[in-house]
Amino acid sequence: MATSKGEGRTSSTRSRAKDGMVASTAAAAAVRQLDELITSEPVGVTSVEPIEDGWVVEVEVIEEHRIPSSADLLGLYEIELDDEGDLLAFRRTKRYARGKAGTGYEGS
Repeated sequence: MATSKGEGRTSSTRSRAKDGMVASTAAAAAVRQLDELITSEPVGVTSVEPIEDGWVVEVEVIEEHRIPSSADLLGLYEIELDDEGDLLAFRRTKRYARGKAGTGYEGS
């Protein structure tokens, strides 16, 4: 059975969309701020999740360009933002070869 758009959202997520930052704005803010802090090239956002006082966004970046590009080394960064979209914290959670995300090593 089809559900209407936004039917599964919590009231806090709905009010945030009306009164504050929405997921797409949080994602863009996370990419912009991460780009200012690291030299690696952001590839894209892999997840955006509202939390009580802000957002958690995961961004995939190219850590090392290699030839061929299928051998590139990628990193996954977790970025925490407050309700205004300001950076609270960031950390690299994974590093892996392109196409092998499930076999990467955590951290470092």
